[in-house]
Amino acid sequence: MRQLCCLLVLMLVFACTSPEKNLNPASVKKDASVLQSEVKKTATVVRSDVKKDIVETSKRSNLSSYQKELAMHISQRSSPHIYVTQPQAMLRSVIVIKFALDAKGRLVSHDILRSNKDREAEQTALASLIRAQDFPAPSVDWLRQGKLELIETWLFNSDGRFQLRTIALPQAGE
Repeated sequence: MRQLCCLLVLMLVFACTSPEKNLNPASVKKDASVLQSEVKKTATVVRSDVKKDIVETSKRSNLSSYQKELAMHISQRSSPHIYVTQPQAMLRSVIVIKFALDAKGRLVSHDILRSNKDREAEQTALASLIRAQDFPAPSVDWLRQGKLELIETWLFNSDGRFQLRTIALPQAGE
């Protein structure tokens, strides 16, 4: 918005200057292209600022559906780390994370509740949660003190890839 105001002031200054006696068509064309370029830059900045303020709200009608939506959201943003087939019978690691989202779907806190002290798996789980921001905004009906607290479980195979328990396939041997 500030850039748009600066651009308008700049245009007013150009409009108020006294005309030159011998206008050079090349310089007029150059000034016009510079001005046009600045307008495009400003419009892009304004559009991106507006886009940041738009919050995607979940269309889910219940908390269980919303948790599945979040699990899919995290998985899509961590696709290289996702195990797409049935998890092995003996998992390398199980990481349980409690996290909170605000009314706009922003991650406001996260804590590891359970771990087998596999630091690499812990870091991967936390990184996948952080990388998945911003989440679809939760229903205001689910908020308590302005936030929604959830728990998700990361199931790690021996190769370091994971599935989220909410949407995981049954483990081998189940």
